Amino acid sequence: MLTEVSLSLALVTAVAGALAGALGGMLGLGGGVFLVPVLVQGLGVPMPQAVAVSLTTVIATSNAISGSVQSRSAINLRLGFMLELFTAAGGLIGGLVATAVSARTLMITFSVVMASMSLLTFLRRDQRNDLPETADPGPWGSRFVDERTGTLVTYRVRRMPLAIATSFVAGTLSTLLGLGGGVVKVPILNAWCGVPMRVASATSAFMIGVTATSGALIYLGRGLLLPALAAAAVLGVRVGSGVGLRLGQQQPPRRLKIVLAIVLLIVSGMMLRRLP
Repeated sequence: MLTEVSLSLALVTAVAGALAGALGGMLGLGGGVFLVPVLVQGLGVPMPQAVAVSLTTVIATSNAISGSVQSRSAINLRLGFMLELFTAAGGLIGGLVATAVSARTLMITFSVVMASMSLLTFLRRDQRNDLPETADPGPWGSRFVDERTGTLVTYRVRRMPLAIATSFVAGTLSTLLGLGGGVVKVPILNAWCGVPMRVASATSAFMIGVTATSGALIYLGRGLLLPALAAAAVLGVRVGSGVGLRLGQQQPPRRLKIVLAIVLLIVSGMMLRRLP
């Protein structure tokens, strides 16, 4: 168990947080998926404490992305509030069982989830969920203006039960693994539920802050959160997420999906390679 944070560890964590924030901001994932392997494998932080720090950075990334002008038009608030009910419930369950699961089990679960989402994202990289502008978006769909092309995009949410089940699982994994849950929700919402990549990313970023808050409070209450390390990571993430958000708005969805698939596969390999 790590009890003290050196200056060098704080500085390296801040830099890692900036890189994680840039990738998280670009892909709407919160950054935790990238930060946890760096803290555990690169800096030797115990898995439970790395998860606690990561959850605080997810909150910071969510606030930065959700409050940006670029993301507001793409966020589907009705869908986000609905799915967050189940995500938060899953997050609470994950927090309750987190300390009873071994670090090895958490790392294997992390790797399997990353590899699975990488494969799904890559296989569905060319799928588009756009409908004609005059189409009925249904009760959960909506319309938004794609700032990259200037066109009005209409979409309809399909397979709502799958989206709800995914949100519950994402919430559980979020608290167990220090993720925002977006790493699960974004690929499935985009691949099978008819939600465009930009909407899935922006709506996920809106939701992950609430989920991460419930999990972070549980870790804080158990004395696993190192305030100094969390502060360094959050500072880096806030800087990086702004850069990543601007980059993400300029990229076509297909390119974002390919980048996401590659990064998730690399992260999965990093964690699996260093199993205790």
